Amino acid sequence: MTAPVTTAVDTARLGVMLNDLRLPTIKAVWPEFATRADKEGWPAARFLAAIAEHELAERDRRRIERHLTEARLPPGKSLDTFDFDAVPMVSKAQVMAVAAGDAWLATGANLLLFGPPGGGKSHLAAALGLALIENGWKVLFTRTTDLVQKLQVARRELALEAAINRLDRFDLLILDDLAYVTKDQAETSVLFELISARYERRSMLITANQPFGEWGKVFPDPAMTLAAVDRLVHHATIFEMNVESYRRRVALDRKRGPGRPPTRATIKTAAE
Repeated sequence: MTAPVTTAVDTARLGVMLNDLRLPTIKAVWPEFATRADKEGWPAARFLAAIAEHELAERDRRRIERHLTEARLPPGKSLDTFDFDAVPMVSKAQVMAVAAGDAWLATGANLLLFGPPGGGKSHLAAALGLALIENGWKVLFTRTTDLVQKLQVARRELALEAAINRLDRFDLLILDDLAYVTKDQAETSVLFELISARYERRSMLITANQPFGEWGKVFPDPAMTLAAVDRLVHHATIFEMNVESYRRRVALDRKRGPGRPPTRATIKTAAE
């Protein structure tokens, strides 16, 4: 009668100790694995390795889930759903290498996506963000105008430096639609300060409709434009995505309807 009582006490104590050690997964799975280990005669090391692996896997799952919540990525955008055939100038192999993140995020390098509206820039940016989170990096996805407005509020409250410093916890800051920032000294100055603060320390991914030659429409001061471009390009990978709008293609296909004979399909001209 003594052995079962002792076992019950040990089991209860073990549960308390695992709580104190913050090992909830081991607490949940060890009885099942212990029964199997006793039945199959596992060495102690195999039993410990099995429950430790489950604890680490669950921690990774919770970490990714937490980072995905923080990232605010648009839903449904992944590399699996990105149509590489529609953007032939973008190398899938290069994108997959970028998605690993090790070679460029560790050095604070940048990624710049250029192309017309509807060309897949935001989709690719979000898909890369998702892949990087799954590989252990911290990412924040935001419309450039939204973040600029928040930084303006911080400046008015004399807390701009603190606000920019808080963004340092993200290995990658994705600024979507840079071109929609208003050409206003207050807005563009906080954007420039953000770019300067992250230069060579933390990475940025920026999507923009206009090439660098048109950025004078964003930054009213030519010197500020030159300085911003210089900092972004110094350590950067650039993807040019000059293709027809995906949204426009879908709309045209929908208008034509399914099953339309090929002889009646619209023929693209060089101008298109």
